[in-house]
Amino acid sequence: MLPRLAVPDVIVIGGGLAGSEAAWQAALRGMRVRLFEMRPRKMTPAHRTPWLAELVCSNSLRGASLENAAGLLKEELRRAGSLIMRVADDCKVPAGGALAVDRERFAIGVTEAVEGHPLIELIREEVTEVPDADSQPVIVASGPLTSQPLAESIMSLTGRGYLSFYDAAAPVITAESIDKAQVFFGSRYGKGGEAAYLNCPLDERQYRDFHAALISAQSAPRHNFDPVPYFEGCLPVEEMARRGLDTLRYGPLKPVGLIDPRNGQEPYAVVQLRQDNREGTLYNMVGFQTALKWSEQKRVFGLIPGLKNAEFVRFGVMHRNIFLNSPSLLEPTLQTRSKPKLLFAGQITGVEGYIESIATGLVAGINAARIGQGENPFQFPRGTAIGSLCHYIVTAEPEGFQPMNISFGLLPPLTEKVKGGSRARKLLRAERALETLARFWQREVTEWERTCKQVF
Repeated sequence: MLPRLAVPDVIVIGGGLAGSEAAWQAALRGMRVRLFEMRPRKMTPAHRTPWLAELVCSNSLRGASLENAAGLLKEELRRAGSLIMRVADDCKVPAGGALAVDRERFAIGVTEAVEGHPLIELIREEVTEVPDADSQPVIVASGPLTSQPLAESIMSLTGRGYLSFYDAAAPVITAESIDKAQVFFGSRYGKGGEAAYLNCPLDERQYRDFHAALISAQSAPRHNFDPVPYFEGCLPVEEMARRGLDTLRYGPLKPVGLIDPRNGQEPYAVVQLRQDNREGTLYNMVGFQTALKWSEQKRVFGLIPGLKNAEFVRFGVMHRNIFLNSPSLLEPTLQTRSKPKLLFAGQITGVEGYIESIATGLVAGINAARIGQGENPFQFPRGTAIGSLCHYIVTAEPEGFQPMNISFGLLPPLTEKVKGGSRARKLLRAERALETLARFWQREVTEWERTCKQVF
């Protein structure tokens, strides 16, 4: 352990998944790291133990196979030397096609590894202000339950309008899973000069069936630490539907100004899908923020014409969350644009999920070390899951930015036809991502890093 008064090379705030991974990656590269974690001196409403990397919700790190984007991201993390993935693999429990862990063994394993590293000093104190990042790199990985004093400090650095405290996100689906024969491109009254939306038209019977299913669907259970006040300007779509049969037809499903070119008629109601990334591989369901269970979202929204087989890369959510407007603030290296030695990692960056947080922690930890050693920071290539995730959170549209899980829709699309259907396409994308990561690592990692950390 470092002496308490030693000057660290890197400061990390937050001992969750991202902060623990970031501290480990920086220390692996010879940096003296001071990691701050306020628990157990100050607990959050969600946490129950003093351990680092405590999993507060599910014990599952999602799909394990390479035909699953979460499985690909986990494999990239393994190959990049992730501490968290090493511990997770050691603590796994039977979970079918997913990677699930013994929750307590996992958290204790991460804590013991971090505490046992000679270059990491773990300080059990609350940080209420972001430290000065002029003299050494600072990584803020304080998570979605960041304490109010630290949140205020972050807002003073980034601007009050760039930190969100409320997560109301509509579902996002892959473009290739939409039945194009049942939808049409078009903007209301033809505004904008181009057809900006995919429109899913409903006749009266389809609308009534959808409305009935929506108002009777089951909502997701609410965490007692996560109360959600519903604002009039951001009501769940099911709450709007309960106000009357035609409420949605005069709200997000209004058909006015939209003509279906296939029959020259204005539909009874329309669900609009808006392009969600620059490549056009993802579409957002406009106005469909929702608190329904994920299984219910898939069932009920599958009644909408064109969406019967929709592949959801993000389900709608409504809960308390703290996250940056990363497209306005961060580089793909996870450095802030205004302060290159100040980095962010974890869910506060606008990623959703355990493994996504781990990935950003790995990127931030590596880059903090490289910055501290006078090296250029890594920008992971777009062809990898790690790189695509970082690319998305910094290039998405800033207006209405919402957290995102990893999905194949974030990776560059394949340019050739692939036999074998969706599974074959996903496996090919995964294989190419791992090849891209291997080439990148061999080209970019310094000889010194290779000698201290044999990854490939």
